[in-house]
Amino acid sequence: MKKHRWSIAFLIAVGVIVNYFDRTNMSIAIPMLKEEFDLTPGQMGIFLSAFAWSYALLQIPVGPLLDKIGVKWVTRVATIIWALACLLTAVANGWGLIILSRILLGVGEAPYFPAAAKAISHWFPQNERGKAIASYDAQSKLSNAIGAPLLALIVTEWGWRAGFFATAIISIIYAVIFFIWYREPHEDERLTKEEYQYIIDGGSQSGEEQSGTAMQNIRYLLTKRKVWAVFIGFAAYGYSWFLFLTWLPGYLATEMGMSILKSGWYAAIPWVVGTITEIVFGGWLVDRLVNKGYNSTRVRKTTLVIGMLFGLAIIGAAFTHNPNIAVLWISIALGGLVVTSAVAYSIPTFIAPKGSVGTLTGLLTFGNNSMAIVAPIATGFIVQATGSFMYAFLVAAAFLVVGILSYVFLLTDLEPIEPASFQDNGFNRVS
Repeated sequence: MKKHRWSIAFLIAVGVIVNYFDRTNMSIAIPMLKEEFDLTPGQMGIFLSAFAWSYALLQIPVGPLLDKIGVKWVTRVATIIWALACLLTAVANGWGLIILSRILLGVGEAPYFPAAAKAISHWFPQNERGKAIASYDAQSKLSNAIGAPLLALIVTEWGWRAGFFATAIISIIYAVIFFIWYREPHEDERLTKEEYQYIIDGGSQSGEEQSGTAMQNIRYLLTKRKVWAVFIGFAAYGYSWFLFLTWLPGYLATEMGMSILKSGWYAAIPWVVGTITEIVFGGWLVDRLVNKGYNSTRVRKTTLVIGMLFGLAIIGAAFTHNPNIAVLWISIALGGLVVTSAVAYSIPTFIAPKGSVGTLTGLLTFGNNSMAIVAPIATGFIVQATGSFMYAFLVAAAFLVVGILSYVFLLTDLEPIEPASFQDNGFNRVS
């Protein structure tokens, strides 16, 4: 049996790297944009969050769209849109057009993570999904480890527009590669019969459509306690994640007095740590424990809670002015938090009713990415009001406590949700 399915995981992983290059470039360029457009910290927060305005809001409709049309065509169109958005940012001649281009980038990249989860549910048996999801989700951290110093070098040498031109070219190349390579399992001629049967026998999700309208399915999912458990926990994680993603280079440059280039190198350290911990603990270790017979719910729930507890190390960064100690605390926090990301992204592939992985993933990523709007703006105005990142980090810790409580008390099991039988005046559970 060949392992063509892992080429799909690799293709998705490369797309995640490209996605986050497109997002990181703004956080690297923000000191130069601040000087050029005379921005306050609050206005910088608005610049950093503009991408998420459309990205978060589109998570809800994107899920049902993926379940209806499929991964292949939705992602093909999306890659073209996000490449054009990067080009538009590079040639923008005013702050209004820059914000518009970031909103367009959010439109293009909104389908990618729900599409990735749905693709994995089709291409991988259940016993490999932890590794498969960690293999691509970890690249959102690796891309920052690579992208932060690389884009800092480009921006320092050729200006902030060059950073956006570079990511636009990479995005165009990826759009072509995805168009050529990605197919669904049942239509991919490179997939052997033996591997296809292995995937099916391992409990892969079918490509069938869900019954009922998008809103009916969303309302039905929101009646489930375990959906709310992951929704709240994933959103709590998202606040710290997006604080680091958007403000880490700026924090090191302003609070710690570093140059753009030096802050890029320092910012890479926590992302390297996060890449390693997610692959080893969020992917390999979780799958290994489950395959050895340990209870799936207990393993994943324990991983979620421990990872969030490590995330509270952000409190340590709130009370230091030493950049080395600050990066140490942030590395511990991020290293723990990202482990929970891989587990949370895998949960819809286990619990979603048939044909609704995209819808459930979109719902959960909406909660997560709504924090991409809240965290950058809140952090900017907290720093503007206090002159320090201390209270911004403490707010992030408070969100994490809420997430821990959600996982402990609301996450009951990871059994598949029974499909709903929709009628004219509502829905009933199928017996």
